[in-house]
Amino acid sequence: MEQIRISVALASYNGEKYIASQLESILQNLSERDEIVVSDDGSTDRTREIVTSFLEKDARIRLVDGPKQGIIANFEHALKECRGAYLFLSDQDDVWAKDKVEKVMQEFEKEQVSLVIHDVEVRNESLEQVLMPSFFAYRGSGAGSFKNFCKNTYMGCAMALKREVLSKIFPIPRDIQMHDQWIGILSDYYFGKSFFLKEPLLKYRRHERNNSDFSRHGILKMIQIRLLLAKRLLAQMKKLRKR
Repeated sequence: MEQIRISVALASYNGEKYIASQLESILQNLSERDEIVVSDDGSTDRTREIVTSFLEKDARIRLVDGPKQGIIANFEHALKECRGAYLFLSDQDDVWAKDKVEKVMQEFEKEQVSLVIHDVEVRNESLEQVLMPSFFAYRGSGAGSFKNFCKNTYMGCAMALKREVLSKIFPIPRDIQMHDQWIGILSDYYFGKSFFLKEPLLKYRRHERNNSDFSRHGILKMIQIRLLLAKRLLAQMKKLRKR
């Protein structure tokens, strides 16, 4: 069997409304050597039915049962099921640019990094209105473990990483704010700074069911979140030193 080049880890849950357009936009980016792993976390709508209709026509798609422990656990499960040398994370309701994979892979080769994150364009639910032309500009995005510990500028749906990064990130704690910050910080710490590609290669669909939260927490809440993250990161680094 030919080695899989790229795996897309897609975490789904009750995403019937937009998962078809998400899958279509991903498939047009992939070669025959690539795969999409859909980890479904117990959807009660037509999500699994829709994904099954795709995989019956396209062997590059695999549908696996998620752990039913929330979005962080579901993304971890999807990543563990991936077989590729390069792993792209995907939400269930966005739309990839036609040349997203090509441009991200060019940066892996050119910059010799272990993680690439590209800019995204935030749109309304119908994708007809641009709400935010650049997530990078909004967040002041850039590489660095300490920078992103203080203020997370990663966005999971725009992340791609080499397989070697997986050796440092598991298990992903279930009580941290989100998996993207955890993955980005540890990748930057162990493998050098990530590359931030300043080109929007994804239309991020903003709606009431998004898991990502663009709101700002109060100072006390922010301190609590950072203290917990620091505790989990130090524990992870201590465990990795013992290997």
